[in-house]
Amino acid sequence: MLSNVINEKVGTMINKKSDIGLIGLAVMGQNLALNIADHGFQISVYNRTESKTKQFAANNGNTPGGMVATSTLGTLVDSLSKPRKIIIMVKAGAATDAVIEEIAELLDAGDIVIDGGNAKWTDTIRREQALSVRGLRFIGSGVSGGEEGARFGPSLMPGGTREAWEHLKPIWEAIAAKVDIDTGQEIQGASPGKPIVGGIPCTAYIGPNGAGHYVKMVHNGIEYGDMQMICEAYDLMRSVLGLSPAEMGEIFEHWNKGRLNSFLIEITADILKQIDPETGAPFVDIVLDAAGQKGTGKWTSTDALEMGVPAPTIAEAVFARCLSAIKTERVAASSLFAQRKIVFDGDRQAFIDAIEDALYCSKVCSYAQGFQQMRYAQEEYNWSLNFAEIAQLFRGGCIIRAGFLQKIVEAYEREPTLANLLLDPYFTKAIEAADGSWRNVVSTAALNGVATPTFSSSLAYFDSYRTALLPQNLLQAQRDYFGAHTYERIDKPRGEFFHIDWPEEGRPQIKL
Repeated sequence: MLSNVINEKVGTMINKKSDIGLIGLAVMGQNLALNIADHGFQISVYNRTESKTKQFAANNGNTPGGMVATSTLGTLVDSLSKPRKIIIMVKAGAATDAVIEEIAELLDAGDIVIDGGNAKWTDTIRREQALSVRGLRFIGSGVSGGEEGARFGPSLMPGGTREAWEHLKPIWEAIAAKVDIDTGQEIQGASPGKPIVGGIPCTAYIGPNGAGHYVKMVHNGIEYGDMQMICEAYDLMRSVLGLSPAEMGEIFEHWNKGRLNSFLIEITADILKQIDPETGAPFVDIVLDAAGQKGTGKWTSTDALEMGVPAPTIAEAVFARCLSAIKTERVAASSLFAQRKIVFDGDRQAFIDAIEDALYCSKVCSYAQGFQQMRYAQEEYNWSLNFAEIAQLFRGGCIIRAGFLQKIVEAYEREPTLANLLLDPYFTKAIEAADGSWRNVVSTAALNGVATPTFSSSLAYFDSYRTALLPQNLLQAQRDYFGAHTYERIDKPRGEFFHIDWPEEGRPQIKL
């Protein structure tokens, strides 16, 4: 009976070519397909397991746009209007390569393949080059927001040729999250069959080849930083002040009404108020302190190192997850070293307010690092990135969505070539106002043995960035001493290099 229903459905729709196709019906693929169909676009879907494809289409046969179940890749291709547009939502890496190769054999020149997975940007560059030789167009698009975002409005970051983007643009703008044009806040209320109408879509053309997936990667690196900072704020309130999860939940809820308003702060408040249904204890207290990761934060840090971009906050957030994973070693070490007894005798509310300041300042530094890394990347890969637009598409749909991002939009609208967010007048003033609180929190944490890797590294980054004379003059002299690596002089033009034949006294200085 099910087979007959599907065939009848396909039979009635096959005369009308679908607007777009999708391969891969895991949760993200299903939700993205439903989002597209909800916005009035007919979509053809394919999954390697045919029964899954048929069941999915049967369960969702009444979407506004309509859904066509296809049993083979050939049928999928034949069901699409030209130029054909096919989204691939399969596991990143070899699986994506295999599907691309299989589908490319069936496509015509000018057709468009869209990779919506968490691909590494260098893979996207390679794939775009390979497909362009065959006359096909390729878009690597970051899709952020998790399962809920894919279903009701993600943040979408497409990279490829602008011509290919123009074909995809109506669909991507329709299904993306929307923010209010006046407030900059995400518009809520989407439900099955009832998408958001109006507002600014959280998508835009990012740039050529791997630009979209690169921006998505940096987004994820910033996300690592945001999450770790929130954990450090939680740990300080728990370890130094002895607050209960419920009390901290109220504090995070209060913070979410102010300058820290964000999706991650909002869900943190919910988590801290949650009771474990099995034990009746606060839910957060029964969760094992060993964090997982999928690699995008590591990619961000590795690429920052390769380009020589200072991004210590994101790197420390990655290392914090790595440290959390060696639970057995940490437990063993905790029995070897005396634990500091924490007795806080200061003003508790003042310290909570100081933690809020430290979280905000560290957040500014983390985003400054992420946007600076994208600025370096555009030079490395010959992209031209619009940072105000990128900050704007982060405002809704994605995990780091926050009111704070509107200030970043405004900063880059004031100065599109801004070297670093710390140089923007708004952020300069905000950091100066909270500087003392930030230092108080970091020093209190250190004196009490509470690890704050992102708070501390952000402060060190800020102090280094604002310092005209760093101690690396000594470091460069050391390099010249042991390896003849040369040095520049403060009384000579930049780019002139010198060497002294060490260590004998009075040896001549050689200009190189």
